[in-house]
Amino acid sequence: MKKTLFYLSALVISFSACKQTAETTADAPDSLAVRAINDSSLTKYLSVIAADSLEGRKPFTIGETKTINYLKAEFEKLGLKPGNGDSYFQEVPMVEIKSVPEDKMVFKGSGKELSLNYLTEFVAGSRRVQEEVSIKNSPLVFAGYGIVAPEYGWNDYKNLDVKGKTVVVMINDPGFADSTLFKGKNMTYYGRWTYKFEEASRQGAAGVLIIHDTEPAAYPWTVVRSGWSKSKLQLQAPDNGMNRTVVEGWIGLDVAKKLFTLGGQSFETLVASARKKDFKAVDLKSTTSLTVKNKIKKSVTYNVIATIPGDKRKDEAIIYSAHWDHLGIGEKVLGDSIYNGAVDNATGVASLFELASAFKKLPKNPERSIVFISYTAEEQGLLGSEYYAKHPVFPLKKTVANINMDMMGLAGKTKDIVVYGFGQSELEDYAAASAKKQNRVIVPDPVPSSGLYYRSDHFNLAKVGVPSLFTGSGVDNIKNGREWGLKQVADFTKNRYHSPQDNFDAKTWDLSGIVEDVRLVFDLGYKLSNESHYPKWKEGSEFKAIREKK
Repeated sequence: MKKTLFYLSALVISFSACKQTAETTADAPDSLAVRAINDSSLTKYLSVIAADSLEGRKPFTIGETKTINYLKAEFEKLGLKPGNGDSYFQEVPMVEIKSVPEDKMVFKGSGKELSLNYLTEFVAGSRRVQEEVSIKNSPLVFAGYGIVAPEYGWNDYKNLDVKGKTVVVMINDPGFADSTLFKGKNMTYYGRWTYKFEEASRQGAAGVLIIHDTEPAAYPWTVVRSGWSKSKLQLQAPDNGMNRTVVEGWIGLDVAKKLFTLGGQSFETLVASARKKDFKAVDLKSTTSLTVKNKIKKSVTYNVIATIPGDKRKDEAIIYSAHWDHLGIGEKVLGDSIYNGAVDNATGVASLFELASAFKKLPKNPERSIVFISYTAEEQGLLGSEYYAKHPVFPLKKTVANINMDMMGLAGKTKDIVVYGFGQSELEDYAAASAKKQNRVIVPDPVPSSGLYYRSDHFNLAKVGVPSLFTGSGVDNIKNGREWGLKQVADFTKNRYHSPQDNFDAKTWDLSGIVEDVRLVFDLGYKLSNESHYPKWKEGSEFKAIREKK
């Protein structure tokens, strides 16, 4: 659920994509290295990474074993060194919980009942490492957006004791509805579903339910359903997750309206009041009970790390990252149950190999070390990168930058390239310079309310101060224009994102857009790798002070 949009460019095959791209990057650092990034090698990698044989690449499965061994083998073939001492692997201890709630979730209020059906109207689980958990007659409270943000003068939990209670909160943040609040349409971390569960836990609530709404969530209910119908992973914790709410989950928008009516409240009125700083939580005058049974497995999964040691300053690292995992095998949709994640994120992993190949074809190694990390469990809540940020192999203060690749474009070339979280760091200036060599421009996220800067692995590096860049393929298609490109975004999100239909088809995919984008981030990283400057966070970035303390 993390990153629900990506930016597709359009199908343009007027002549050889490789020839076009080589011409537009004629002043790139080394032509042989640039040409190493091409559609034929991308096709080779994608055909393996997105294949049914890897069973959807979910951690703790045979699909993981096959995937990480393939990654190790390819990095070795390309001549890269192990990135974690003498190993290509970093162990990440996790616990897998398959939560199975009761088939019905019942709300009671005013002498009436509202019964919800599992998966179609609600999903629920628990992060507590216990075989069975339950809430009984837990009072329901509407806590607005469920946000405590002192820097914005916002506290939805003020003067509210939620112990034993279940809070009901909205997705996204107030800026989605009112551009004068927070960062306007640019969603902040406070709008993320993960944050809302974390804050409810900090407040001591027994349960938390997020109201799903497609537009502010930026993905349909089917995405919620597919994610919560499977087992979920979390990092192992000393307290076995006992600091978390007993139950966490989602309810549909129509269900929420009925719930508010059950307690004698107007949904529209309460939602409107929640968009104001003086909002006070509202008792919904109803209760709920739910039992969740958990099947628990503790084990380790793996980040895959490879490196090209720097020629002069090998202790200084530039990280290229892309998560290898996806959702495994799950509910059957249109006859298919393997969630291959071709776009999400076989494209990013294949791009790591392309970049590695390019750097290895340079006349000599860059002055700084180039590190390639393929993280585990991104789809479970950015867990592999969270673990790495807490247990870095390369010192964070010597980590120059993180360039992240996730869901690369698949339908051709664009005039632009999207920078998520526009305005964050000087890495954008490097990206603009590299884009100019391709006669392209960098642009802000055209759908900023999706909050993609907070939804992929670079975010965990940003949280510990490392300047991090996350680009997405452009939307201004060379042939068909911007509006056409935006329609492709919507079509993917609705019909293929986090579904078994995210498959690779060598016959229909046009990879020229990915080639162009990977060549751009190669050019950017190459420049960084041969200078002494450390890019900085820009004024106004919430990560600036963190870096300056290191």
